[in-house]
Amino acid sequence: MFRNTYDSDNTVFSPQGRLHQVEYALEAVKQGSAAVGLRSKTHAVLLALKRSTGELASYQQKMFRIDDHVGIAIAGLTSDARVLSNFMRQQAMSSKMLFNRPVPVNRLVGSIADKAQVNTQEYGRRPYGVGFLVIGHDQSGPHLYEFSPSGNSYEYFAMSIGARSQSAKTYLEKHYEEFADAPLEDLIRHGLHALRETLQQDKELNVNNTSIGLIGPTSEHETKATLPQGAFRILENEAVEPFLQTMVAKSTDSSAPAPAGASSSGAGGSSDVQMSG
Repeated sequence: MFRNTYDSDNTVFSPQGRLHQVEYALEAVKQGSAAVGLRSKTHAVLLALKRSTGELASYQQKMFRIDDHVGIAIAGLTSDARVLSNFMRQQAMSSKMLFNRPVPVNRLVGSIADKAQVNTQEYGRRPYGVGFLVIGHDQSGPHLYEFSPSGNSYEYFAMSIGARSQSAKTYLEKHYEEFADAPLEDLIRHGLHALRETLQQDKELNVNNTSIGLIGPTSEHETKATLPQGAFRILENEAVEPFLQTMVAKSTDSSAPAPAGASSSGAGGSSDVQMSG
């Protein structure tokens, strides 16, 4: 599917000043299942919708641990995400070996953005077809970044990427002012409500298709504390159930208290449909 004669190479600008191959890579991110990120003054949270290719297949991995203080959620090509996550781990390891300190989160995100930018400028390479939500914690507190195949990275209070992410963004924009002082349980509840907005009407979040990534002090619902206090950890399967129980049903969202509220719109699901993300 060619848009015009200027999209066969990622080094050729169109007369409108656009790089169509880079735009196609951004479309690949919108094909991936949704991921949502939020942060408060004490915590940063990732939530992702896992997808299965069939009844006999397991659910794909949507989150990767980079270091004790950094984790990512992906949307797009999982194979590209694996390569970039390994590069991030190498950068984190190098910082510990050379400087005896954890790598700053903004520097780590900047390093993969620089790596992705090279693929938008050199002939014979293709842009990475994956986007990241990166959460981390350093001396200045918790952080949430978005990385895109264009080589751009931005810091956010809350963000969503992937299929039907606009519905989740709409929810986050309505409630983001509550996130800064919210306790962890309310922050995760907001994230689950935003993630639910990306589902089809007949779909629901459950322990099989939901992953939660956390950075910050542990919650009362977490039973396994094997990692250092506050380190990045991923909750899946039965560990997600206590948080799913705190969600407010859509039919009662309009009368729910503000921390547990959710917008009534909802479309999306496990299959992909292109929407502005």
